[in-house]
Order: sequence, then structure tokens, then C-alpha cells
Amino acid sequence: VQLAESGGGSAQSGGYLRLSCAVTGYPDSRYLMAWFGQAPGKEREGVAGIDSDGRTAYAESVKGRFTISHDNAKITLYLLMNSLEPEDTGMYYCAAVNDARSESSLPPWLALNQHTYSYWGQGTQVTVSS
Repeated sequence: VQLAESGGGSAQSGGYLRLSCAVTGYPDSRYLMAWFGQAPGKEREGVAGIDSDGRTAYAESVKGRFTISHDNAKITLYLLMNSLEPEDTGMYYCAAVNDARSESSLPPWLALNQHTYSYWGQGTQVTVSS
């Protein structure tokens, strides 16, 4: 399984970026996927997650600004980042894991926990200037 992020770069505060994560070799049709951000000198934190049924979960800091989505046919993950703030600066990683759950919701404690995930991309840098 390989995950490859793209779309990072530089933006002004208030601007936007769209990240993509292409997944190849994935063995299962049901999955959880997520975006994690890591600011310089800080821990990696969950930003947004989505399951193969399209249920989503977001960190409080990005609600209303970021939108996670996916293309099931290609297993591609996206993160539309609007109203960017300098605090959004950091490396962004996509992650994936098989989803054997039967629940009808996607709790943030699961979707935004890095220990949930088995597969990781190499990351893409996002820099937001004020």
C-alpha cells in the first residue's frame, strides 16, 4: 500500500489550498482515511477523517474552514483548506486503515487518532504567511 500526497505549497492568510492523496495497492474496499498536520516542534494531530461511506470528523480548529472528501473509485483523498491561518503551517500527512466497524457514525476520537492508522504518506508541506 502506498499513499502519496500532493498539493501543498505556500498561501497567504485567508487563502486556500487543496491537498490530494493518491492510494495504490489498497487491499480492502472499506477504509478509514484521514489528514494529520504537524506544526514545527509539535505533535502530529488529526485534522479531518472520513470513512468509505463518506462520514466525516473534524478537529475543532478546522471546522467550517476545511473539507475532507474522497473518490471511492480511485481511492483518492482530498482536503480543501479555506480561510488559511498562519497556525495551519506544517507538514500534512494522509493516513489509511481497513475499516471493519459496523457503527453508523465516525467518532472523532477514532478518526483523528494517529494510532488508528496503519498506512501513511510521506507528507506535503503547507506554509501560510500573514
